[in-house]
Amino acid sequence: MEPPVLSKSVQSKSASAQSRTATVTAAPPLPRARRLSVIGTGYLGATHAVCMAALGFETLGLDVDAEKVAALSAGRLPFYEPGLEDLLRDQLATGRLRFTTSYEEAAAFADVHFLCVGTPQRTDGPGADLRYVDGAVQALGPHLTRPCLLVGKSTVPVGTAARLEALLAQLAPAGQGAEVAWNPEFLREGFAVQDTLRPDRLVFGVTSDRAERLLREVYAPLLEPAEEREPVPLVVADLATAELVKVAANSFLAMKISFINAMAEVCEAAGADVLPLAQALSHDPRIGGRFLRPGVGFGGGCLPKDIRAFTARAEELGVGRAVRFLHQADEVNLRRRDAVVGLARELSGGDLCGRRIAVLGAAFKPGSDDIRDSPALAVADLIEREGAEVVVYDPMAMDNARKVFPALSFADSVTKAAVGSDVLLHLTEWPEFEDIDPRALGVTVAGQRIIDGRNTLDASRWRAAGWEYRALGRPRSGPIRD
Repeated sequence: MEPPVLSKSVQSKSASAQSRTATVTAAPPLPRARRLSVIGTGYLGATHAVCMAALGFETLGLDVDAEKVAALSAGRLPFYEPGLEDLLRDQLATGRLRFTTSYEEAAAFADVHFLCVGTPQRTDGPGADLRYVDGAVQALGPHLTRPCLLVGKSTVPVGTAARLEALLAQLAPAGQGAEVAWNPEFLREGFAVQDTLRPDRLVFGVTSDRAERLLREVYAPLLEPAEEREPVPLVVADLATAELVKVAANSFLAMKISFINAMAEVCEAAGADVLPLAQALSHDPRIGGRFLRPGVGFGGGCLPKDIRAFTARAEELGVGRAVRFLHQADEVNLRRRDAVVGLARELSGGDLCGRRIAVLGAAFKPGSDDIRDSPALAVADLIEREGAEVVVYDPMAMDNARKVFPALSFADSVTKAAVGSDVLLHLTEWPEFEDIDPRALGVTVAGQRIIDGRNTLDASRWRAAGWEYRALGRPRSGPIRD
């Protein structure tokens, strides 16, 4: 099947990608790809496997965790993601989607293997821990006996793909017929299905025309124009550029969030209000308003560890000075957590010991049960360490939070968390928290004091109900504009 013809704007390529075929050894042509494997079935891998099946491919998800494989095979997700579990069950019912623990089975089954294993931060430094990436390639490689394509989606330090390509050439009986490409993911938790089936762009990092043709075939349903949508923009590049795209995007996003939080610090010192400041900035077309919401900062399993791994890799490459600003962005982000603790201490009379503090939110963001590097739980833990009794409520992340923070107390509703509290902290912007009736809740608390760590509550409404309302970067008292 010939690849779809795309407009020039969609066919953008880097100069290095355009000239790459001159130095690549020819390899046997690959058959039309109808069978895919997805190695690793965590958040990224499970989402990708389900969505590839939804696009019509026979898909085999692989994981070394037998319990996870059994749960997925039974139609149960090990995490929360809106709409994904229903889609999982639908695709299992079609017979196009299966799961296994066998690398040998995956190698025999698929022509294209998507590598979706985790790359957490190392325990001994800021760099990425690549043991799962390396382990997956070492386990799969010896079983690759025919031409195939290994497509990395995991976020890795630049240079990893080239190293894996050399490793695969040593391990795979197919030799140069087993190629490596890189196709970074851009999933937002809470929007993963949408971001997979209708992404805002696709990036292919390849070293041969054959690899590019096969990836175009896999993503043909997204690259071909349809009545209801335009084709997804495609950028074709070399391996290193494709690896850098994801960390560059996350670094830029982290800078934007940290910038408005740095402005919040200045506003606090100057007696200004960061929300109208952010609103004014948002009208500048060069800046835009997305992610200019000041608050307790970012967390999760991507942004914090990705920017740290990026700075570590830049140091290894001898260009650490070029990304030194990311250290400052990380510091600004972490200081916002300390600032919330300081506000809670201030509203508690200068000492948190013996106080009852209610925390609304445990997930790092709404629409998810992910608590990795959660600002809400980091603040809750810091306050508990100062001797306060902390009670947490979250609509989705309670089970995960209990496992990691057993010293905290948990309640199964906003009201139960708030009963007898001296200070209420709003730290994850779930929609149900915006709908709280402050007058009704005021009857249950010991002190009507609230810290809006996300700047999404109606400050005037809470103050009119008799609450002392405080938020990062906003006036302590007097008129306040929402």
